[in-house]
Amino acid sequence: MRFVHLGLDPDFVDYEQAWQVQRDMHAKVVSGEEPDTVFLLEHAPVYTAGKRTEPQERPTDGTPVVDVDRGGKITWHGPGQITGYPIVRLPAPIDVVGYVRHLEEMMIRVCADFGIEAGRVHGESGTWIAEDDRGPRRKIGAIGIRVSRQVAMHGFAFNCNPDLSWGEVIIPCGIVGAGVTSLSFELGRDVPVTEVLPHVEKHLADILPTLQPNRRVLEQA
Repeated sequence: MRFVHLGLDPDFVDYEQAWQVQRDMHAKVVSGEEPDTVFLLEHAPVYTAGKRTEPQERPTDGTPVVDVDRGGKITWHGPGQITGYPIVRLPAPIDVVGYVRHLEEMMIRVCADFGIEAGRVHGESGTWIAEDDRGPRRKIGAIGIRVSRQVAMHGFAFNCNPDLSWGEVIIPCGIVGAGVTSLSFELGRDVPVTEVLPHVEKHLADILPTLQPNRRVLEQA
């Protein structure tokens, strides 16, 4: 597995450009021409809507939205957020939920590195901070993936120090009654992407190789 920094502050990456880069690499990983590759980047500000996005969850102020072929609902990408696109071959038979749990675990471990307790919310994907005296439950890392021909694309978005006001004009990830947060908000200090990137790479390198076939499906086959 290799890590590629596709573009970081101040070289923010256009979403459509990154999507094409993903598609090109996906085809090469499928064919065996290239190894598993993880793109890490910061996007120029953009809202993207997964296949399950409902009309009422979109921006109410006319802000443009890019409709994409990943799972999940609507979210934001932009400066101060690490967006990761692992273009990786998954073991057969495919366990999509297991793969999502691995990405969640990576972000949980990154939070722990910074002294923040994060976890999961039943029935929701992503990585969360529990409700406390600072606010309701809030998402620090989002996940939306697509698997085609046994190779995953799209991925995760982890908030380091973005402007969190983006969550005020949409229903983030379609979840009512929850908020969004960042490492900077939780720690009360600025935590730039450059400080967090080595932690993301370390935990991805540790966790993704441990992906296993879906044993339950194997037993039923």
